[in-house]
Amino acid sequence: MPEAQAPAISVVIPCRNEAQNLAFLLDEVDTALSGRDYEVIVVDDGSTDATGRVLAERIARGDSHLRHVRHDRSAGQSAAVRSGVLAARGAVVVTMDGDGQNDPAYLPKLADALEAAGPAVGIAAGQRLKRTDTRLKQLASKFANGLREAILKDGTRDSGCGLKAVRTDIFRRLPYFDGWHRYMPALVLREGYGVVHIDVVDRPRRHGKSNYGIFDRGLRGALDLIGVWWLRRRRKVVPAVTEIKP
Repeated sequence: MPEAQAPAISVVIPCRNEAQNLAFLLDEVDTALSGRDYEVIVVDDGSTDATGRVLAERIARGDSHLRHVRHDRSAGQSAAVRSGVLAARGAVVVTMDGDGQNDPAYLPKLADALEAAGPAVGIAAGQRLKRTDTRLKQLASKFANGLREAILKDGTRDSGCGLKAVRTDIFRRLPYFDGWHRYMPALVLREGYGVVHIDVVDRPRRHGKSNYGIFDRGLRGALDLIGVWWLRRRRKVVPAVTEIKP
């Protein structure tokens, strides 16, 4: 796709070993965004299954919306999201997980909510209802979200939801670290922009198992939380910047 024809929306899907789920998920994305100007960037985080073949075959069949970005080794979900954001050509990036649990039907709702909120708002964040994870993962997530809200006060019930719409220029300004995808509302607030929320409903995973365990999702996040708290403390004033011309 030439740069002059850059799409309005870039959907970024980080994934590792999700060949079976991508086979139906990409069709659902196309259905959800039918009639819109968009691209889909699948970031293959060093997959060892047929993920690469699934994407190559789809592109060979003429899927003009699809782009395949590959890591030569697994670097984690945060790194995959970052690679997708840096590759994005759209003015808005909408993220979702590659395991099929995020319903693509929410992609246009997130993009529309961000647009309707105006330029003062930088992110439309999904918040999951009726979680389908195991009870242990739900408890770990609930603990992490409660601790995060108590310390960061970002007004977000569930910052770990993969469904988010963020203005691309703002996304690229956010400080990067391993785990940043779980702190997007707080990081956007740090840049001086507002947050809107959209309730979403997760689906059960159809194939495979999670590539990110309880430790990755919950307990290790305590160290990241301290870092994000420090980052916000170190930027208390966000001035409006204008250039004065003669």
